[in-house]
Amino acid sequence: MSKPFMFEKPIGMRDTLPTMYATKKLIRDQLESEMTGWGYQMIETPTLEYYETVGVASAILDQQLFKLLDQQGNTLVLRPDMTAPIARLVASSLKGEAYPLRLAYQSTVYRAQQHEGGKPAEFEQLGVELIGDGTVSADGEVIALMIAALKRAGLSHFKVAIGHIGYVNALLLEIVGNEERADVLRRYLYEKNYVGFREHVKSLPLSSIDQRRLLSLLKLRGDKESLQEASKLVQGAEGLRAVEELEELWSVLESYGIADYVKVDFNLVLHMSYYTGVVFEGYGGNLGVPLCSGGRYDELLSKFERPGQATGFGVRLDLLVEALGQTQETKQTCILFSKERRVEAFQQAATLREEGSKVVLQDIAGVKDVDSMSEQFIEVLYYIGAKKGEA
Repeated sequence: MSKPFMFEKPIGMRDTLPTMYATKKLIRDQLESEMTGWGYQMIETPTLEYYETVGVASAILDQQLFKLLDQQGNTLVLRPDMTAPIARLVASSLKGEAYPLRLAYQSTVYRAQQHEGGKPAEFEQLGVELIGDGTVSADGEVIALMIAALKRAGLSHFKVAIGHIGYVNALLLEIVGNEERADVLRRYLYEKNYVGFREHVKSLPLSSIDQRRLLSLLKLRGDKESLQEASKLVQGAEGLRAVEELEELWSVLESYGIADYVKVDFNLVLHMSYYTGVVFEGYGGNLGVPLCSGGRYDELLSKFERPGQATGFGVRLDLLVEALGQTQETKQTCILFSKERRVEAFQQAATLREEGSKVVLQDIAGVKDVDSMSEQFIEVLYYIGAKKGEA
């Protein structure tokens, strides 16, 4: 292995420059304000977790985990998501708190991308978890909050697709008969490889009726009328119950007045295997990938010995910034001073900072090109020589 160049970074890692930092901070503050306004309490979890607990429970592919050993020989991971660490937190530090719990977070997560050039291995995520509430109202609340947070950040054109993993699982098992075959079809849906899905269905030893049922799944998208079509396609009680939950969820979202932002998509399968019910993704800003997602996970808390139904969402901050398509300019004033007027310049800087301005103090002796200063700052004040205030 060759030695990396001095300017190289590990695969998937990025630097954040001042303008982008300011932009992310503004959006981060807006999202956090919206989440706390809905009664969600901010928490933090460690960057490092044990592989045997959070690493295994995260449902991230093992090869995407950053692993290291501590001095006692325990395998640690950089947290690959926030849902599993929060489940651990709820079962330990918050075990005395009664359900339901409304928790929010703003954290960096890490997923190794050795074979996926261009994708970040480190990214910031903001989101909420509503733990201990199994009602459809809870599903509606987190979706409504996610939509409110996107609007608060300034995103105006976006859609949220809602589906139900219970429906997909029920329909696939009804037709193909076992989990292994169903998992192959789920993989096509997760990858949104609908051509591959069709070709694979045609290759299966199924009746023409069952093949048509599977292919009809790809058409179950759109407005609430798709729910009626979905109920005709499935036969078992679990699949029908999933449709009923989505019908009730649609009613909840109508009560929030946000149904126009929502569409139904029964093909929706997320990358996390712990989802058990309603799932959703948000798209906007002409991005080719979802900028936020979430869903119901009613079995994860049991792995940490504190059972509880739960739902939540996460927003990718970098993708939201990209969807908004604008950056926050850092507006600064520069005061150039000579040693004869240093005290006066320092006093003026203190006054401007008290008024809320961002002020740079610069000794004229340290500047090679004075004319370039006007290009870097919104205002340049000169405290040089005997005359004051020439700009």
